[in-house]
Amino acid sequence: MFDAALRNIIDPPLNAMGTRIAAIGVSANSVTILGFLLGISAVPLIAIEQYGAALVLILLNRLFDGLDGAVARHSLLTDFGGYLDIVCDFIFYSAIVFSFALANPENALYAAFLIFSFMGTASTFLTYAIMAEKHGISTDIQGRKSLYYLGGLAEGGETIAAMLLMCIFPDYFMIIALVFGGMCWVTTVTRIYAAWLTFGKTR
Repeated sequence: MFDAALRNIIDPPLNAMGTRIAAIGVSANSVTILGFLLGISAVPLIAIEQYGAALVLILLNRLFDGLDGAVARHSLLTDFGGYLDIVCDFIFYSAIVFSFALANPENALYAAFLIFSFMGTASTFLTYAIMAEKHGISTDIQGRKSLYYLGGLAEGGETIAAMLLMCIFPDYFMIIALVFGGMCWVTTVTRIYAAWLTFGKTR
């Protein structure tokens, strides 16, 4: 919901860093992979309830997630780079939620519900991007991207906010998972409606 507005704040420093990183020959894909490995490293930390250290790794993952696009824009923006970025993001999101089930078995049902909810947001996001490409629809509201970004109530910013809240208030994981899962389903329904408005009357 707030991702487009946040871009106006975070893009200038990220672009400055991305310019420097690209200048020394580091590829955007390398930044993506390093950020993913940092983020996944939070999983065992959450599993043993080291939430503070996990929070730092989650924030680093998000920093690298922003940096890879900035590096790509100052070197080479590729379809594979966009593909790799999305795949790593979705695996990372689900892995963090799964780790809370490892930390406390009582969280398992709520973690399963949230990962189930992610399927709604992920599928509506990706299939809309496919249809947008087919119909020649593009937008740069989220910055220059490799694929169409359809917004919603639960976007990247809200997802990370929820994960940070889980690390800060782990005893409230169940409530956070239920609330954010509900936001995911609102996003799913509104994206389906947006797809119907855009593609429903075309062949």
